[in-house]
Amino acid sequence: MTDTLWGLPDPDIHADFYADVPFKRLIAWIVDTLVILLLTAVIVPFTAFTGLFFLPLLAAVVSFAYRTITMTGKSATWGMRLVAIEFRTRTGQRFDLGTAVMHTFLYSVFFSFLIPQVASIILILTGPRRQALHDLLLGTAAVNRAATT
Repeated sequence: MTDTLWGLPDPDIHADFYADVPFKRLIAWIVDTLVILLLTAVIVPFTAFTGLFFLPLLAAVVSFAYRTITMTGKSATWGMRLVAIEFRTRTGQRFDLGTAVMHTFLYSVFFSFLIPQVASIILILTGPRRQALHDLLLGTAAVNRAATT
């Protein structure tokens, strides 16, 4: 089921684990962005509306917390769960807190700059495991979640 180097499904033998992952990641990203914007909007009144003065920073903090919390243990944000994908480590395990923090940190940094973000998109579209730049650095990959009966 896995190749010896990664512990992740081999994309040549088990291509179904990576089928439609780029499209699913896009849909999940849109859903997660909407959730993050909604959470940010709910928080603003609790700051006596001073959060409006630092709204991008507030949204970044909410995004970091949301992604880290939802990816710890289940290895998927709510958007990813909706489209039935989850992340796995190089050994095939789900994310623990440390991996979720590092993944979210690298995602946030690379998302903040154009060249790493474009490189990530190209890698997701062309790589055998559909990994973004931060996934390659951590040895993680998004895979289709196994169907439960």
